[in-house]
Amino acid sequence: MADNHKWTAGDMPDQTGKTVIITGANSGIGYEAALALARKGALVVLASRNMEKGQQACQAIQAKVPAAKLELRRLDLADLESVRLFAHAFNAEHDALHVLINNAGVMAIPRRTTADGFEMQFGTNHLGHFALTGLLLERIIATPAARVVTVSSAAHRMGTINFDDLQGEQSYGKWSAYGQSKLANLLFAFELQRRLAAAGSGTISVAAHPGFAATNLQFAGPRMEGAALQVWMYELMNKLIAQPAAMGALPTLYAAIAPEVHGCDFIGPDSLGGWRGYPTKVRAEDKAYDEATAQRLWTVSEHLTGVGYTLGK
Repeated sequence: MADNHKWTAGDMPDQTGKTVIITGANSGIGYEAALALARKGALVVLASRNMEKGQQACQAIQAKVPAAKLELRRLDLADLESVRLFAHAFNAEHDALHVLINNAGVMAIPRRTTADGFEMQFGTNHLGHFALTGLLLERIIATPAARVVTVSSAAHRMGTINFDDLQGEQSYGKWSAYGQSKLANLLFAFELQRRLAAAGSGTISVAAHPGFAATNLQFAGPRMEGAALQVWMYELMNKLIAQPAAMGALPTLYAAIAPEVHGCDFIGPDSLGGWRGYPTKVRAEDKAYDEATAQRLWTVSEHLTGVGYTLGK
């Protein structure tokens, strides 16, 4: 960003005629991104596991943007059948997809499994989005200048891809599992870009992280465990440290829209070590760019999800 300009959603150009899918769009970062894009005229597809909450989000957006073009579709990333149904319906009804924002996620929860038997954080945050992107890829690459934006986290720094125990069946730590899933997001985003480039596609794959934003994401794990003290601590941190969800959404929006963004870019906040601020290009940990790990994870992900990519490499 030239001249130290602090980019905001107001800097987005008109998005009329563009179609955007946002996973987890009913709250937090996803909701704020949907609202900002709707204000700029995009057709926003809100992909939500909970249709009641999704409907509430649509109503809230339309109250602020009466002319908003919205579609609400059910998507449960923890169920590959739901992912397939979502992608099939979208592909049947739309000829283009300008931006796919892989935003939904779960954080630091007690060990649970998805409908397909995967550890919930790895299965939702990575495998669900891997499958979704692959199933929508034909529409994406057929759309000029399309983008795939995958939302990761600074927690990728503590992540390791444990190929010997990907599902946490032998040993499970809620934070190590979260870190693994967020590192997997980056390995996927960067490997997808390498494969797109090798195929000569104009589509780009980029990543973003919101810093520390005040959303409901932090509370799911403690509430599942009945940890009232942790809930109180997160409430206090959200008030004292976190930035508003609308600010946390800016890196995602910048990654999705800004013309100076290129494939393999990683966008995050510019202040307090990436905890808050305006969007800027940042660098992930070196392990996120490891091609051998990314290729191995890609092969494993295709096997686990049953979704193959046609780009090849």
